[in-house]
Amino acid sequence: MKLLKYAIAWMLAATMLHSSLAAEPVPEHIGQEVPQARIAGKGSFRWFGLKIYDAKLWVGDKGYQVQAPAAAPLALDLRYARSLQGKKIAEASEDEMRKLNLGSAQQRANWQAAMEKIFPDVSEGTHLTGVYLPNQGARFYLNGKFLGEIMDSSFSHAFFAIWLDPKTTASELRTALLTNAGPRP
Repeated sequence: MKLLKYAIAWMLAATMLHSSLAAEPVPEHIGQEVPQARIAGKGSFRWFGLKIYDAKLWVGDKGYQVQAPAAAPLALDLRYARSLQGKKIAEASEDEMRKLNLGSAQQRANWQAAMEKIFPDVSEGTHLTGVYLPNQGARFYLNGKFLGEIMDSSFSHAFFAIWLDPKTTASELRTALLTNAGPRP
């Protein structure tokens, strides 16, 4: 009987999470880039206890497939909880790519330079959205307005791996982002 109560509570919690993820309207810039966009999951990134940003992963009807991560476009929206310099965001991104052993040292240096040109300084409440374009590259938006793009498929793979690779340093956030990431039935 106790097991049945736990199973019912778990199913109710999963249903509530699914409906809360599905209920949010799709921002226009995400809807234009990711057909039939829906939130796959969301979570917060903290560094030594300080909240840095809240993240939402938007996927289309194909979802996100761990075994085929390049199969469909997706968008990762970060809402910053504090002020950060764009240059520091680019440096931290390169550092995470290096930790994942993605790209050569020269590639990462080129990617960091490209990110430094695109990424602005942010303050509390700022939204930066990265859109993964399979086999093409990535586009970036600031509060829904186009910032720029890096059309290099190796870059886009490495950049989104920061959050989605199984070896990410933010494994709890990865789990939260992929909560409902499978394809639509």
